[in-house]
Amino acid sequence: MKRILSGVQPSGKPHVGNYLGAIRQHIEMQKDYECFLFIADLHALTTVRDAELMRKQSYELAVAYLALGLDPKKTAFFKQSSLPEHAELCWIFDCITKMPFIERAHAWKDAQAKGKKEVTVGLFNYPVLMSADILLYQPDLVPVGKDQKQHVEIARDIATNFNQTFGETFKLPDAFIKEDVAVVPGTDGQKMSKSYGNTIDLFGTDAELKKQVMGIITDSTPLEEPKNPETCNVFKLYKLFADKKEIQELAAKYKAGGMGYGDAKKTLLSKLMEYFADARTKYNELLPKKDYVYGILEDGAKRAKKVAANTLETAKKKIGYI
Repeated sequence: MKRILSGVQPSGKPHVGNYLGAIRQHIEMQKDYECFLFIADLHALTTVRDAELMRKQSYELAVAYLALGLDPKKTAFFKQSSLPEHAELCWIFDCITKMPFIERAHAWKDAQAKGKKEVTVGLFNYPVLMSADILLYQPDLVPVGKDQKQHVEIARDIATNFNQTFGETFKLPDAFIKEDVAVVPGTDGQKMSKSYGNTIDLFGTDAELKKQVMGIITDSTPLEEPKNPETCNVFKLYKLFADKKEIQELAAKYKAGGMGYGDAKKTLLSKLMEYFADARTKYNELLPKKDYVYGILEDGAKRAKKVAANTLETAKKKIGYI
């Protein structure tokens, strides 16, 4: 059975974009692969500066994955910070990776383009830690979005450099990119992202979810006029969850006229509430069960450590530490 490895930052409330872009894929893949999935709290330290917020967001992300269908028997699910092997292997890679190589990484270029004057070493070094995250587990595949493909390529290059310098140690993983993952529009029409403040959160209250959906920006076409469903953000979101017949029926209402965008938003809200009903119920049931949730993460860390420690020991022997 092929092995996959993925990590998710605890950087806020999980939203519809997170689900369609990553979470659903992780849950589907656990049926056919040996899976390792970690909460990337070491990476989150590049932006989160509050201990309670770090704990809260890490815990809520774990609950969200479990509520949405992650099976801890099939997936080793753990917190990155529980395994010091990640940071130790990162340092080893730091010592054989040249700075100009990392300066070509998107994260560094984005920081420069945004004019950030005080970029931390952690943000600059982000791709090297991600390489350690990946290579520790000797995965065959790393599920990523198209914008993350470069990080897998960097991991492959670092692995090749290590293997050529010290001897064959690390498997070269391939990026697994699901081509049919659509760009999920946010409430303002841009790509849904926490940084834009345009998300529809999966586990907010009913009132919060309603406020976000009803706040989706639409054009000013009068109620009685026909509307183009393909240019409407409400319809674009609806298509991601509805079946073929439901999509055709709503499209017909758009084109016929006489339906306002408010009615379309109510239809979308109803579909989202229906689609995530079981997950939202389970989330609220699991949220107070901290011993259970942390127990799953601790068990996942023990399973992950068996693989990570073995890989690190091999690397340390190759470089002469052991």
